[in-house]
Amino acid sequence: MADLTSNFIGIKSPNPFWLASAPPTDKEYNVRRAFEAGWGGVVWKTLGEDGPPIVNVNGPRYGAIWGADRRLLGLNNIELITDRPLEVNLREIKSVKKDYPDRAVVVSLMVPCEEAAWKKILPLVEETGADGVELNFGCPHGMSERGMGSAVGQVPEYIEMVTRWVKANSRMPCIVKLTPNITDIRRPAEAAHAGGADAVSLINTINSIVSVDLDLFAPQPTIGTKGAHGGYCGPAVKPIALNMVAEIARNQLTADLPISGIGGITTWRDAAEFMALGAGNVQVCTAAMTYGFKIVEEMISGLSQWMDEKALTDTAQIVGRAVPNCSDWQNLNLNYVAKAKIDQDKCINCGRCYAACEDTSHQAIAMSEDRTFSVIDEECVACNLCVNVCPVEDCITMEPMKPGSVDPRTGKTVQDTHGDWTTHPNNPGSVAAE
Repeated sequence: MADLTSNFIGIKSPNPFWLASAPPTDKEYNVRRAFEAGWGGVVWKTLGEDGPPIVNVNGPRYGAIWGADRRLLGLNNIELITDRPLEVNLREIKSVKKDYPDRAVVVSLMVPCEEAAWKKILPLVEETGADGVELNFGCPHGMSERGMGSAVGQVPEYIEMVTRWVKANSRMPCIVKLTPNITDIRRPAEAAHAGGADAVSLINTINSIVSVDLDLFAPQPTIGTKGAHGGYCGPAVKPIALNMVAEIARNQLTADLPISGIGGITTWRDAAEFMALGAGNVQVCTAAMTYGFKIVEEMISGLSQWMDEKALTDTAQIVGRAVPNCSDWQNLNLNYVAKAKIDQDKCINCGRCYAACEDTSHQAIAMSEDRTFSVIDEECVACNLCVNVCPVEDCITMEPMKPGSVDPRTGKTVQDTHGDWTTHPNNPGSVAAE
């Protein structure tokens, strides 16, 4: 059977599934329940300095986006870092780590951008026996207005500076948690790398307002008569997170920087995708908040079974496998040609493919008098829209044309469909263009 044991920057855990720094990791009770359910590690909810108390709102803290079936697609939260006393958190972290020495316990930290503040808190965390620290440079609300969170994560120079402070004043491995609220994720990752970070984790939440109460005319969640922007997470952010992870993994300046992947991970397949794009392990939050801690059982069994089917024995064999195939548009193979095919046995004659293609695409689907739908190969550009709007899985598929066959749309012979586009006339450097 596949070995799911994880060794991420020297932090060992029985599997690569960690709980992210968030409400599920805010106290000893939760973390113990998580470990009993099978989670490989946790990142303890962000601790702040021992100073003025953190005061959260006593009203709704979450807004939501649902699918048509009421499935939760995204959460927006306006919760701050832990509002529990620092000494209580430290005592509980020490107790949990003592009882679960085989599990990863990493502590998320956020203090003012002053070296003295970091020098003060790091020894306190180190004394708990925690396996490492994660620097929270990502929160887009509440703390960022106080010069912390994403206010630091959006300035590469600050990231490098604080990371150097942490590495100079602690023996613990240091993970830098990056904000997605930035134009180019490669720059803060490079700064963390330059500062000596052992790894980066991403993405933190995306700055957002998910809805407006049209009676109060205020953003939701609404506290009294007002609302505020918050942090967006959940399945809906997964595509953004995957892209940012890949950007770091395929950047030459950060290609050797370990990554902890975060963002909408709900299933073992999501985790495998993050790992294939360069993540050494993954962190989960919204899925646990939606379905409970035992969802990790499905993640563990699913990943293990898939690895067995692929004859993979170690999770390290997954990490980065898709990075060489992650490219830029100009490197795509323009000689590749495919056509949509409709399986009439699976078709329920709903007409979604026809409406989408006829009204908004290339008029490549025909509808007969008896409401049978078929693809017009002469018009099909293989845009894949019909596949995506079809409600029946695998009813419409994209079938590659074999080299040597004639594309009925262009009348040209299909060339090598597995090579690059160097022979295509659209490429200014190709022989055909010359």
